[in-house]
Amino acid sequence: MQSQRILGFLKDIAANNNRPWFQQNKKGYEIVRHDFEEGVALAIGKITEFDDTIAHVTVKDSVYRFYRDTRFSPDKSPYKRHLGSYISAHGKKSLHGGYYIHLEPGNCMLACGSYWLPTNILTSCRNEIMANIDQWRAIVENKRFVNLFGKPGVGEWEEGNVPSPKGFGISMLKTAPSGFPRDYEFIEYLRMKDYCCWKRVSDDFFDGDGWLDEMAEVFQVAKPMMNFMNNVIDDYE
Repeated sequence: MQSQRILGFLKDIAANNNRPWFQQNKKGYEIVRHDFEEGVALAIGKITEFDDTIAHVTVKDSVYRFYRDTRFSPDKSPYKRHLGSYISAHGKKSLHGGYYIHLEPGNCMLACGSYWLPTNILTSCRNEIMANIDQWRAIVENKRFVNLFGKPGVGEWEEGNVPSPKGFGISMLKTAPSGFPRDYEFIEYLRMKDYCCWKRVSDDFFDGDGWLDEMAEVFQVAKPMMNFMNNVIDDYE
């Protein structure tokens, strides 16, 4: 993947986020878009080696639009400042957990899992955790998982801000969710409003070909957590 060319263009669009500039530089965008899509195709092939449920996923299925929906946002910038791909067996618009690749100057990252889950599904996920707490803890408290992603709520990832270097859970309830015991020993897992983990990587992470193996290692550590939740989420899909 020509990641430095991609990041260079993204730096330019961050400084010139307007339609006239973009139209004058659209050829440059098409080149970096192609670079990114080539990288996503390689990522899909690599992930398929350990997760054949995404073998059918195409680049088009997973790459997000570069154009922003500004209808309900105070920020009227027409273009995103990053390129992202969500590789999920059920498609990038589904609730089914998947693998996320994010390129943005100073904020590149890998993420895995599910977010923006509706309350009824979150309730089922929480019940599943309580019913299988030993299995859940074995997944998210093992040394490799904690070293890569940390513990619930330690990292921060708010829209528009640079996320923490690593994290498990984008947002947390301040108290126990409704209907669940406040004194539950492992309440931190029930307070989570999503089941997503992430790891920021350096801007040169995607240079060359070695990133594919490193990406695979990160995603394989996260996959059991994602699978646990997908077993619940898929009942609603």
